[in-house]
Amino acid sequence: MWKVKLNKNVNNMNKESLNKRKLLVLHEACQIIGKALDLDNALRSILRILAERLHMERATVTLYDEEIDRLFIRASYGLTPEEEARGIYAPGEGVTGQVFITGEPCIILNIQQEPLFLNRTKARSLNRDQISFLAVPIILEEKTIGVLSVDRLFEDGIDYHEDLQFLEIMALLIAQFVRLRHIVEKREASLRQENLVLRTELKKRFTDFMVSSRSPEMQKVLTLVRQVANTRATVLLLGESGTGKTLTARLIHELSPRAGKPFVKINCAALPENLLEAELFGYERGAFTGAFNSKPGRLEEADGGTVFLDEIAELSLELQAKLLRFIQEKEFERLGSTKTRRVDVRLIAATNQNLQKLVQEGRFREDLYFRLNVFPIRIPPLRERMEDLPLLINFIMRRLAREYARELVIAPEAVKLLAQYNWPGNIRELENFLERLFIVCESGKVTAESIRPFLKNKMDREEVSSHKREPTKEDILRALERHGFIVARAAQELGLTFRQLRYRIQRLGLEDQIPLRRGRPPHQR
Repeated sequence: MWKVKLNKNVNNMNKESLNKRKLLVLHEACQIIGKALDLDNALRSILRILAERLHMERATVTLYDEEIDRLFIRASYGLTPEEEARGIYAPGEGVTGQVFITGEPCIILNIQQEPLFLNRTKARSLNRDQISFLAVPIILEEKTIGVLSVDRLFEDGIDYHEDLQFLEIMALLIAQFVRLRHIVEKREASLRQENLVLRTELKKRFTDFMVSSRSPEMQKVLTLVRQVANTRATVLLLGESGTGKTLTARLIHELSPRAGKPFVKINCAALPENLLEAELFGYERGAFTGAFNSKPGRLEEADGGTVFLDEIAELSLELQAKLLRFIQEKEFERLGSTKTRRVDVRLIAATNQNLQKLVQEGRFREDLYFRLNVFPIRIPPLRERMEDLPLLINFIMRRLAREYARELVIAPEAVKLLAQYNWPGNIRELENFLERLFIVCESGKVTAESIRPFLKNKMDREEVSSHKREPTKEDILRALERHGFIVARAAQELGLTFRQLRYRIQRLGLEDQIPLRRGRPPHQR
């Protein structure tokens, strides 16, 4: 843009030192790429490196905003916030605007002698040192998106063309930072929209389903859900495995003022005690073997939202004490830390066990029970609401039809046959059974004859189960198979606790025969 006569007699030793410093700048700038999602801080870090390593003062990144048709300083080093706020230019205005419009680099040897230099930020004293100004366009996908500029004190022997070439390299790196941030912002916006749609659909589908329920017990549940949703009260969901406690907890969250915040589910029976504590409260680096980095717990991740503690009865007495303190004071410490942290979360707990009986047996803290039992809601088992079976079948079949991209119709006589089964696994067992139909049925219609063999096996197993006292090896294997080898769910069906079933699995030598889903250390997830 501006042609100037420059002194090329650079001392070789100084030039070699300068090149080393430029390589060092590139190395340090590339290390910042991991922080590129925090674009402003990443840009300031690059500008700071330019100033400290290469004496490029008052470095600025000026980006174009299409909505207001103006260039504004997005990041700077060496400018005060007031000076930075004054750095707004129309395209073509001043040196910065010209570089943006033309897409060409610029060197001003002496800003005092250049009328296009506006000194808009008022950061320079034009009556003092002779200052040179270098500016290069920031180009992304062949489109100029901004300008990178720096000040240099005028000195004989400085090769400004090499400085300009180096700044062009830095501008390429900055453009990639901006590109990465734009990609992440688009993905975040898309995920937020998708999440909103899913939450709205979930709330509508489940609310419509509960409103349509013919069961008086389920109508009571819906009334209680609506009453408690807008409060901050802790909710305790009671009921057998597979009755829909998780879905009820999510509905309470979605109907509450916390709907836009996280909903975090923690299965207290799925992890060993030491891992569960780390999962809940988080840990610091070095807190235990394998803790190579600090990690926030699920309580921190749910700040502002809802935490759903499923199978709360499986907590050890020690963890119960820590949970009680958190409920009372909203405070906790990560493993390996003495720093007290505070979060704002709503707790919803669930269990299929009789907590009052566990309290009497000394296996559950009475004070924690009273804290959790502020607003109990019992979810009835499917056998107590069989009038809803046709509605449930249609509800689940519509969802499966979307997932499998095919239509499957159950004949009325088949529905009557399904109503003869007791469904000990409740809605979860019904879902698994209907999904099997989508897999094995080749025609588009399910008749009573086509499901009779499957249902007979279920009824036979149920009859045998009702007469036995101790589950056999075969009973355990079948229960695990029905529940996808999830130990906690199989234990519930067998009337055992998680640890009781794990003991029987070990005693019978079944560990190597089945793909158990074991908990992994938090740092390996």
